[in-house]
Amino acid sequence: MHGIESLPGRFPVFPLTGALLLPGGNLPLNIFEPRYLQMVRDAMQTDGVIGMIQPSAEAGPDGGPPLYRTGCAGRINNFRETEDGRFLITLTGIARFDVAEELSVTTPYRQVLADFDRWRHDLQPEPPADALRGDLLAALRGFFERHEIEADWSTIETAPLAGLVTSLAMICPFEPNEKQAVLEARDLNAQASLLTALMQMSATAGAVETSVRH
Repeated sequence: MHGIESLPGRFPVFPLTGALLLPGGNLPLNIFEPRYLQMVRDAMQTDGVIGMIQPSAEAGPDGGPPLYRTGCAGRINNFRETEDGRFLITLTGIARFDVAEELSVTTPYRQVLADFDRWRHDLQPEPPADALRGDLLAALRGFFERHEIEADWSTIETAPLAGLVTSLAMICPFEPNEKQAVLEARDLNAQASLLTALMQMSATAGAVETSVRH
């Protein structure tokens, strides 16, 4: 990847509520709907790029749901077809994009013209400040306790902060609008700060709920 100009300006999008792909992250997907099976086949015959994006609302009477303005382009880096005809793929995040236009197409899947201009820095991201690690890990402990999530803390505490921020943002069970906010945070510093705040709020909400019940 040499620059943002090397990315395709047009590609299919996979609208999926609650799914978050970030640059550098790996998102496993189980593809079974016929339209998305076709989408993967077509993508693999071209540049392998698919845009992950969340619907911003429920589908209306005139067709598919409206989309958020911003998604993340990913490239298929792993593919396996199952005996029952499903595709198991992994998308690796490249860069975020803004939807410049949703195209009128004859394909069963949706396609967009993408504008990467606002996200050029995704190809060479600045690492987050290590000073953010302490608050992030403290918030993560409370969040995992609240959601009864087991964790290998020795691995987490020694993980590179950039990868940790990306992984946590993608796997933590945040609400769709919260995931979208993390996606649209400008850089890894902003994402780390937002993750910390979201996890602190979740832990606080759990504590309040427990005190009310007792």
